[in-house]
Amino acid sequence: MKRLSLIIVTYQSEKDIYDCLQSVWEHCDIPKDELEIIVVDNSPQSDEMFKRLNDTYGSDITLIRNTHNGGYGQGNNVGIRRATAPVVMVMNPDVRLCEPVFKTALDAFAQDDRLCMYGMRQMLAENVKSPLSFDCSRTMNGYLIPLASKVCNKFGWYCPKSMYLQGSCFFIRKEKFIEAGLFDEDIFMYGEEDDIHWRMRQLFGPRFKYNGHLRYLHLALNRPMNLDTEMKMVSSTVAVHKKRGIAERQTVKNYIRYYRTRLFSAKVKRLLKGGGKTDIDILKAVICHIKSTIE
Repeated sequence: MKRLSLIIVTYQSEKDIYDCLQSVWEHCDIPKDELEIIVVDNSPQSDEMFKRLNDTYGSDITLIRNTHNGGYGQGNNVGIRRATAPVVMVMNPDVRLCEPVFKTALDAFAQDDRLCMYGMRQMLAENVKSPLSFDCSRTMNGYLIPLASKVCNKFGWYCPKSMYLQGSCFFIRKEKFIEAGLFDEDIFMYGEEDDIHWRMRQLFGPRFKYNGHLRYLHLALNRPMNLDTEMKMVSSTVAVHKKRGIAERQTVKNYIRYYRTRLFSAKVKRLLKGGGKTDIDILKAVICHIKSTIE
């Protein structure tokens, strides 16, 4: 019987998937016949990758070629529907396990049958903590989000009533996730974590747990800020908030507050460090683009 189903959605991820899977097997601390690994590929062509994975792992993993690139949520839904274990782990291909985590997480679900979701500390490198293992809901006042997220992550103060776990790597109880409607497939990318946390809170209450003692690596260190990405995040949040009855204008105005706070922080950082690389220009451009949507 499978105790854990691990879902990895790939899209042109050949440079990541092999090391990702190797890290899973290296740090697997449950009997391997209790672990189910499902790779869902959203790429139009993945024959070479599938062949190499088949040659390496054979029947130890399930490979699914998705019918289309429906994004992060849709791809994960395909894998979750195929999963046979009661607990599912969603994991990005650019994540690496750096220590055993399965047994501790599964024990937490076994000890609390109301537990919905379980998260861990995100690391950007072996000794570099991510500033965001979890984040504040974008319904919070935008001026407060950057500071609250930074302080709470630094000290591990996770509040499930107003925060959501990062979607790069987490565990979830399959039964409750399906009852909540799985990921919203109308959201192609960004905002899925906030949305599913909110929906599950409405149904089951804040039954989420963060364990800052368990770590995983997410290879996103020094990833440059990108205007297109930031605007996609704003658009996704607008769509997510509309489902909650929050007007688009309200969401957009709150995002302006959020980016103004980040801009102020970037300017202070540059002043204190005497120059150097900052995201000031990108932040200014984001604010201008957002303003243009409500003028």
